[in-house]
Amino acid sequence: MFSRLSQVARHFSRPFQNYVQNPTAPRSTAIGGIMTSSRANASAEERNSRTIHTAACLIIGDEVLGGKTVDTNSAYMAKFCFKLGMAMKRVEVIADDEDEIIEAVRRMSNNFDFVVTSGGIGPTHDDITYQSIAKAFSLPLKLHEEAYIRMKKFSKPHPNQPNFSWDVDSPARKAKLRMIELPTDSSIDDARQVLFPVEDLWVPVACINGNVHILPGVPRLFEKLLEGMKPLLLPRLMDPDGKGIHRILISTPQPESEVAPYLTELAARVEPKGVKVGSYPRWGMKRNTVTLVGRDHDFLESLVADVEKNVDGRRVLVEGEDDEKVKEAKDS
Repeated sequence: MFSRLSQVARHFSRPFQNYVQNPTAPRSTAIGGIMTSSRANASAEERNSRTIHTAACLIIGDEVLGGKTVDTNSAYMAKFCFKLGMAMKRVEVIADDEDEIIEAVRRMSNNFDFVVTSGGIGPTHDDITYQSIAKAFSLPLKLHEEAYIRMKKFSKPHPNQPNFSWDVDSPARKAKLRMIELPTDSSIDDARQVLFPVEDLWVPVACINGNVHILPGVPRLFEKLLEGMKPLLLPRLMDPDGKGIHRILISTPQPESEVAPYLTELAARVEPKGVKVGSYPRWGMKRNTVTLVGRDHDFLESLVADVEKNVDGRRVLVEGEDDEKVKEAKDS
């Protein structure tokens, strides 16, 4: 198969290698899995202020690995990053295991500019994300006072806990407070490490080591908080207007083996312009999809006619939108 898509303005590197080259960005190499460049030695302050080129998502949860829960958060984040022009470089799913979480967040924090974790921050014993990430960066867990105030204000009492009181030191209260005991670096201003992206939600986004953002696994909350961070991310993007990356879809009736020689030549020709060419079979369908992806919208548009001609295709806005037309043509 042809190659695949081969609260603080300063809050939110490696070069955006897929779509643009930045010779001034710091380079990194790995020996035995250990980062040897300045990226690995960067301070939280530096990670918290540099331009965002790359992103990664860490899904944490036994329920995902066991098939009980289907992960949708990584897909949502991938689309979010694409629209803003961040290169989503890595998605990983790991267990609720302290050692695995520690290894993954350290590595991702070193390797990528914007890291988001999903899951493991609830009130029960198996929610260990906060404590594991705290240990990863040698930080204590502290009750966050503003989060506590917001929790009392915005959280609704459960109907099965009619006698719950914030003023009574009960097991239920202790369980709730686990959700706002956050890894805390006393050398960093609080506004830089605890964010409240959504005004009417008590749920905080803890930012650890300058670039690891801890989000809940519940999709509705994950999506709302991620979207809430957009205004904070925009000033640190390569394109502060957040125009993102563009993708053009060409639908073709030709098999991949037929268009492969042309696409190979096209990919080599447009790669210096920061464009990636992809080809995607659609099993069981009569048409496949060719994609052009890059930042330069005008250049991408200039390629469309040539691609349509050489793959006997036509441009579509949504993959599969012409499937019915093919069926109608066959029936007629």
